[in-house]
Amino acid sequence: MSKNLVIVESPAKAKTIEKFLGTEYHVMSSFGHIRDLADKGIGIDFENNYEPQYVVSTDKKKLVSELKKASKDAEIVWLASDEDREGEAIAWHLYEELKLKKENTRRIVFHEITKEAILHAIETPRNIDINLVDAQQARRVLDRIVGFELSPILWRKVRPSLSAGRVQSVAVRLIVEREREINQFVPEASYRVNAVFTSVDKNGIPVELKAELSQRFASKDEAFAFLEICKNAEFNVDNIITKPAKKSPAPPFTTSTLQQEAARKLGFSVAQTMQVAQRLYEAGKITYMRTDSVNLSDLALGTSKAEIISMAGQKYVHTRKFNTKTKGAQEAHEAIRPSYMNVHTVEGTAQEKRLYELIWKRTIASQMADAELEKTSIYIRISGTKQQFVASGEVIIFDGFLKVYMESTDDESDTENESLLPIMNNGEKLSPLEIIAQERFSQKPPRYGEASLVRKMEELGIGRPSTYAPTISTIQNRSYVEKGDRPADKREYNVLKLKAGKITDKIKEENTGAEKSKLFPTDIGIVVNDFLTEYFPGILNYNFTADVEKEFDSIADGEIKWTASIDKFYKRFHPIVEDTMKNSERQVGERILGIDPKSGRQLSVKIGKYGPLAQIGTVDEEDKPVFASLRKEQSIESISLEEALELFKLPRQLGEFEGKVMTVAIGRFGPYIRHDASFYSLPKTDDPMDVTTERAIEIIEEKREVEKNRIIQTLGENGEIQVLNGRFGPYFTCDKINYKIPKGTDPTILTHEKCLELIASQPEAANKKKPFGRKAAAAKPEKKTKPEAKTKTKVTSKTTKAKAKK
Repeated sequence: MSKNLVIVESPAKAKTIEKFLGTEYHVMSSFGHIRDLADKGIGIDFENNYEPQYVVSTDKKKLVSELKKASKDAEIVWLASDEDREGEAIAWHLYEELKLKKENTRRIVFHEITKEAILHAIETPRNIDINLVDAQQARRVLDRIVGFELSPILWRKVRPSLSAGRVQSVAVRLIVEREREINQFVPEASYRVNAVFTSVDKNGIPVELKAELSQRFASKDEAFAFLEICKNAEFNVDNIITKPAKKSPAPPFTTSTLQQEAARKLGFSVAQTMQVAQRLYEAGKITYMRTDSVNLSDLALGTSKAEIISMAGQKYVHTRKFNTKTKGAQEAHEAIRPSYMNVHTVEGTAQEKRLYELIWKRTIASQMADAELEKTSIYIRISGTKQQFVASGEVIIFDGFLKVYMESTDDESDTENESLLPIMNNGEKLSPLEIIAQERFSQKPPRYGEASLVRKMEELGIGRPSTYAPTISTIQNRSYVEKGDRPADKREYNVLKLKAGKITDKIKEENTGAEKSKLFPTDIGIVVNDFLTEYFPGILNYNFTADVEKEFDSIADGEIKWTASIDKFYKRFHPIVEDTMKNSERQVGERILGIDPKSGRQLSVKIGKYGPLAQIGTVDEEDKPVFASLRKEQSIESISLEEALELFKLPRQLGEFEGKVMTVAIGRFGPYIRHDASFYSLPKTDDPMDVTTERAIEIIEEKREVEKNRIIQTLGENGEIQVLNGRFGPYFTCDKINYKIPKGTDPTILTHEKCLELIASQPEAANKKKPFGRKAAAAKPEKKTKPEAKTKTKVTSKTTKAKAKK
């Protein structure tokens, strides 16, 4: 057995590190956290100073036994988990659970997986930083308390099976408030005036000059009056101003800026960016990817400079040391950068290549010279008025960092590139080719995408680099928020055009308001947000969430004890929980729309057991209420009376097929057709209000054909095994568990005996357990805990974290 045991979080990281160390080092993986708070009960002993009750998960028990055996056989155990707080906590949990001894345990950290970094870490070990561990414990315990105490209230007061979280609930609030801003927004119209002028240059060649009026008009009458003035006006160049300008590169990537830029440039989701970055890091290709620092090491600065000189020359070099502006930035000590600056591209998947190239370009550009520009503005005088047209343009004198990279923005589509202007002289007379006054509308606030939500959370101090991606995934997995697209709406606008001395007045149509990959609050998300905001304003307060993060920072710095921080919070929080459970009203987000004209009864919308619904009548009336599910694209916040009335036209009969009636309706999972006790989902392109008999038959026959081709064969006396065609290839199912079919195996000749052999060889299929912790399974929601909030279980033995202290 090797003298040295190195324990890291992931097998990919272990494989990379093992290449750098000799035969005297054996590298094993903990596969993320090996233990967490107990699932049964709240997992915290309130009577023993908030002592956490940690347990090893069932699927990690075998691994822990193997790690214990390996650690006993080794002379020195090296704990090499990541350098952030969660990584420090993983190291501490390993130290505690494996019952390691201080004298033969070393804690090592590095923020890049290179041979130099690993060997340097081995040469400079340290003890476990218990302050970082405590900061992580405080986060875990606080989040468990909030989730465990709020969730039962939501079950009783809103709907069963709901859950709440400290950071997640605030993220949902941001999205709900933005949605309401959009719904309340009333666009204001104005007239923007653009002109195209003609002249001739010194060689007699005709040139065109595009310019915009320096002000906008509030009404059509004002715009029309201006065009009347322009009919007989003279236009002359009044002034030409040329100014030098510079553009500087953006700093190297932090976690937040990488997520934002990968979304803009590559179309990656936040979780996708972190998964790909994790693989690049574990393969030794980039530095640690959870950081809010923009600092680069001296080594990185030196290698970047050498690479720029080699690639573009000395004049392109401008060494910069960026300062981190984010308060409490201490998740890591360096920005995200390539491990080796002379490596421009890497081997790997297409996603890995694209993300790596983005990181390399951003890093190298940050150390390059400013781009030098020349901006020119030409002011055009109009006789008979004080108003002026202005033409603007720019030219790049020296490209500098633009040779490699230009940062994107969220509103890029709305910006116009300034172009090179023709040479003009002061006093030069211009001829108007056309002057157009076009009606424009003020823009509604933009909905959040994943990346822009991360930016807002960072701006408010909500969360840390390690929490952005899990937070955004969790609120979607809990169906409080959904990511989706919205089609554009048609909108009319007015265009006044002056050309050849005549003014024309036309109405045109444009598409507006299209949304792609944006975050929309669901109805249940809105109702839960409103309930929590009303009864727990402190928890949903942006400042509170940011202050909690600062308190975690203080714990990490050793300034305050984590248990004191938890105690202060709990003694304020728990009485509010008890009062809300006793005195708050049940909330279903009910909104009264008006009166049903046929029955004369009240028509309202609210959250029901299976989602949002419309209701005619009330429970107090003699006749029972009538219900109809809202369509997926409808919301209880914005649906109108007329739209709700349409819902009660369903279900409707479409006619007969094969002697059985076909009915179209909307159910829990959307619109469907029912025929002969079978259900057929309606495609998104079909409207349940308009679908015809012929189309319904097509849908039924298409579904039957798919089902027919799906089943390859059925095996067993009772048909308990089905061999099926799946999305990713053939597989078979038994007792509602799916099993893989080895590559190269013909699914059509599988036998019952062979399937039983494959079942025996795949025990993990039947015993799949969800791992806990970000390191184990990123972007998965926390398991809902049963309501045992009043149960207080004493811990039989205290943890021995004091061993790790120096």
